[in-house]
Amino acid sequence: MDGLFDDDCFAIRQAARYVSQLYDRHLGNVGLTITQFSLMGRLKRTGPLTMKELAEAMRMQRTTLVRTIQPLRRNGLVSSDTRGADARTLWIAITAAGEARLHAGRKHWDAAQAEFEDRFGEQRAAALRSELFAVTSDPI
Repeated sequence: MDGLFDDDCFAIRQAARYVSQLYDRHLGNVGLTITQFSLMGRLKRTGPLTMKELAEAMRMQRTTLVRTIQPLRRNGLVSSDTRGADARTLWIAITAAGEARLHAGRKHWDAAQAEFEDRFGEQRAAALRSELFAVTSDPI
């Protein structure tokens, strides 16, 4: 246990689980997980992306991405199709139903954000976001 409190990975993962549970609790009101909400938000901002592009943008393994997309496709919140000459390239897009669910989820996302910032502090949360984005902006 001596090295536990100077273990960066453990501390980050523990905090991530805590924050994920908070956001999932709020987004559960509209039947979404935080990963699904973030993925649909990315598609809304960028437009359709290939599976490879989406996995890279989300910093996810493709197998994890497939498991995240399957229920979204099944529920009609995203669509997938092939375009162009390469039928192996799958494009993912948010549907109108997905946009509506994303919009409905926004107030719950904002409530989770407010709850976190109330507990942690707005300025500390902003500084934390900045530092965390810095971690993922450069490959390790």
